[in-house]
Amino acid sequence: MTVNVYDQANALESALRQSEEFQNMKEFYGKVNENPESKALFDDFREVQMNLQQKQMQGEEILEEEVQKAQQSAEDIEKDENIKSLMEAEQKMSQLIQDLNKVIMKPIEELYGLNNQN
Repeated sequence: MTVNVYDQANALESALRQSEEFQNMKEFYGKVNENPESKALFDDFREVQMNLQQKQMQGEEILEEEVQKAQQSAEDIEKDENIKSLMEAEQKMSQLIQDLNKVIMKPIEELYGLNNQN
């Protein structure tokens, strides 16, 4: 029997969209975007993070003032209940994806585990 892995992946994608974790993220993301202060803080935080990641990937030096700006941005978003709720929902979704990844990788890990015993 041939299994179409892509059909299974599409079913998993649909299940993720219907999951409580994703629905919570969607709800809290909407609340962040509906609140002008939350949205401005969130957009600033994402921009700071993306800039730092880009510099790091390009091997550029990250200046102390950039680190301080990132820390201040992180402190600011922790004070915003909408963003705090979104971040907590993101962490739960991330944990779910990590758990799913373990399940997906299990056959490969078992294969290599068996090969290492020989």
